Amino acid sequence: MVRTPLTPWERQRGERLGALLREARGGRSMVEVAAAAGVSAETLRKIETGRAPTPAFFTVAALAAVLDLPLDGLAAACVRDDDEDRRAMSA
Repeated sequence: MVRTPLTPWERQRGERLGALLREARGGRSMVEVAAAAGVSAETLRKIETGRAPTPAFFTVAALAAVLDLPLDGLAAACVRDDDEDRRAMSA
């Protein structure tokens, strides 16, 4: 199975997610947060650096729970402006 290459926007969205998680982690170690979320430190490192721009939903949910971040807030922070425009038009 061949994976479709990511668009520049998808890569940017992954970098934004990683930056938000890294900021929320603050002074806590990557190993501590990863262990609490049940993921490997390498997985968290890849997400935070944007090398894993499309992490699995349950991975993001587990990290959000450990970092006390609301999932809807994370999603909203990772939405493109034209996505917001489309949502507003359909409301």
